[in-house]
Amino acid sequence: NTFLVKKFRTKFFLDNLLDEGVLKFEEKDKIIKANRTTAKKARDLIDKVMNKGDEVTLILHLQMKHLPLYKHLSGSSTSSDIYPVTSKSIKNRVALLITNITFADEKYNRRGAEKDEENMEELLSTLGYEVVKHTNLTKMENALDDFSKHPKLKETDSVFVVIMSHGKLGAVLGVNHKPGEPDELKVDDIYDKLNAKNCRALVDKPKIIIIQACRGKETGSALVEADDVAVREIDEDVLRFTHKEKDFIALLSSTPHTKSWRNTFKGSYLILFTVDVFQTNVLKDHIEDLFRKGKELPDCRQMATKDRCTLTHHFFLFPGDLKQ
Repeated sequence: NTFLVKKFRTKFFLDNLLDEGVLKFEEKDKIIKANRTTAKKARDLIDKVMNKGDEVTLILHLQMKHLPLYKHLSGSSTSSDIYPVTSKSIKNRVALLITNITFADEKYNRRGAEKDEENMEELLSTLGYEVVKHTNLTKMENALDDFSKHPKLKETDSVFVVIMSHGKLGAVLGVNHKPGEPDELKVDDIYDKLNAKNCRALVDKPKIIIIQACRGKETGSALVEADDVAVREIDEDVLRFTHKEKDFIALLSSTPHTKSWRNTFKGSYLILFTVDVFQTNVLKDHIEDLFRKGKELPDCRQMATKDRCTLTHHFFLFPGDLKQ
């Protein structure tokens, strides 16, 4: 199944199999040097694995360590437990990415957010999603409305919606937001636009939401950089909301009423760690496990939160029993 590696970092996967003794160094080196394209590398890898002598031991090993590849090799299927993914649906994946960096009032500017945009766009593209990208938006509901009518939604297996901006309880702020002159996207509107009633093309499909948003220390306070931390290149972020829609899952930047943080040079800790978790585990973990690991931020300043999950099946981005 070439999609196991085609949309992922081939070198990392081969290194992982080498470390675990599935491949020898010479085998890994030959796969890399003998094949110019990622698809050919993937095919060569699968052929070598299937030709291993002690296949029973190998399959058990893969079942423990690399579930999607195990499913492909063993022919097992748990289609009733997972959301359907096909070659065609992967080719039609689409994601919405909104990043607000520069605001009308420059004291609200989000230093380091351009790294979040770069990192998240690369991750989504690696996962096979066409990225509909917007930067520095006002009236964000217009972009969301357009996305809900995207022609690829009928054929995709899932969508990501990633929004990074300032925020307050229940809303994400547009770049023209000022005290007394709100420019807001209500978080409820995200779910309303993509739910079964208003977006039939996404019925029974996973809708993955990631929101990184920041505010001041108290409700109604000015949006300013954190001055009470030892490292001055760190800003504070927080957002909390609830929803009741089917087939949604959301990862929030922090627990209720607490801060989360953004490094003004590297980007937010949530996005940095989420990208790393996906790159390392996407071939073997479903989305809930990825989010669970994404919550375990190594920085003690914050605890990311998986919001109310209404998924009815496991969602593997690259399941082993991929159909054409």
